[in-house]
Amino acid sequence: MDIQALKIQLVKDILHSESKELLDQVYSILHNDIQDPWLELDENQQYEIKLAKEQADNGQVEDWSSVYYKMSKKKK
Repeated sequence: MDIQALKIQLVKDILHSESKELLDQVYSILHNDIQDPWLELDENQQYEIKLAKEQADNGQVEDWSSVYYKMSKKKK
């Protein structure tokens, strides 16, 4: 489908749509209202998230109950 045909099909689909949610999403996309939260993070925050993901992927994680137990012992 060429670009003109795609535009026409999209307009037809929009005109026939009764979904407020869909129309809101299309509006947001066309008006760049959708932000990528990743881009709002600074370099250090992005690094920490990437590091944490790598650690989780490598099995270097602790389950919640053991972390909770360790933290509760430190409070005493």
